[in-house]
This record gives sequence, C-alpha cells and structure tokens, in this order.
Amino acid sequence: MARYRGPVCRLERRIGKNLHLKGERSINGKHPLEKRNYPPGQHGQARTKLSTYGVQLREKQTLKYIYGVLERQFRRYFARADRFKGVTGTVLIQLLESRLDNVVYRAGFATTRAQARQFVRHNHIEVNGKKVNIPSYHVRPGEVVRVREKSRNVKLLQEGLSLLERKGGRKSFLEYNEEDFSVKFLNVPSREELDDIDVNEQLVVELYSR
Repeated sequence: MARYRGPVCRLERRIGKNLHLKGERSINGKHPLEKRNYPPGQHGQARTKLSTYGVQLREKQTLKYIYGVLERQFRRYFARADRFKGVTGTVLIQLLESRLDNVVYRAGFATTRAQARQFVRHNHIEVNGKKVNIPSYHVRPGEVVRVREKSRNVKLLQEGLSLLERKGGRKSFLEYNEEDFSVKFLNVPSREELDDIDVNEQLVVELYSR
C-alpha cells in the first residue's frame, strides 16, 4: 500500500506547525521548526500571501499529514463523512481517529502514527483477541485493542508508553489497561476531546465543496 516515505520534517515546515510526526523530537525542544521556522526550498523565506484556496488546501494537507493518509484514501474518508448525519468536518476527524493505527498511537504503544502503522502491519496488534494487520481497520466502540503477548518486550513499545503523558496524555474515549497492554475504545470522540488536532476542518469541507 502506498505511503509517504520522505522526510516528515519538510511536511511540518511546509505547513508551519508541529504535527507531532517526529516522536520524541516533537516535544523535547529539538524539533526542526525551532531552528528553521519557514517552508523548505530555495524560496522558503520569501514572503507569500495565501489565497482563500491556498488556506483551505493547507488545512486539508495538515489533516492528511497528521493521520498519514494519501489523497485518494482521504477523499474516500470525506465522501463517507459526507453521507453521515452531523457536521461533516467533525465526522471526518472522528473517522480518522477510529483507524486502528491511530488508536494504537493514542494508547501509547507507539511514539508516532507512522510507527503505529508499522506495528500493526508487522502483526503486533490484535483486536478482540484476533490478529489484525490492517492499519485502516475501523475500530468500533466496545472493541479492545491489545498488543500481542509475544510483542510486549519490543523496545519501541516501551518508548511509546513512556511518552504517553508527555505528548498530550490519555484520552477520555479510551479505557487504558497497562497491565494487559490494551485499551478499550469506549466511544467515538467528540471534537472537544481532540483539542490536540490543530485544524480548521470547516475549511476542508469548503475545499471539497467548491
């Protein structure tokens, strides 16, 4: 399956925000934005004024980069969100939050969503006692996501758990069980519970409604 393989610091510099794509470096003051707070490239330091379309596009790209999905997959998520009742932008973020790789990240089993994706692909995760290796798997309320017993000594897993509190803390829509290396997905999160997602999702809706 296709995924972005380039340097993620360039993505964050292009957006101008810390999207927490760098794990430990995102919270210890060594983030690339601390040194070069301007877009990458030869003309990165030139002053530019974004058009309305440019602002909308930047918000869409921000949301894509945060959750690590590419354009075609992101469009499918938007089309699905548009069919649901409720605020389309909020539903879109809720669908992205329900991805298995995101739940693994929120549980503290990985330092970044990209690392969580790799954890899932490498068969370290099970849902309701069954192995699942599809990062986009839609986790439903009541389902339990657990690290497989033979995978609990992985070094990166321990690093993720140690960073959990420092990178935003626990989320109220997850029930954490540290002894069992598992979380229970209690409910679909509200927008207020996702205050660490610094995106104006309404601009994304306006972009796709053009």
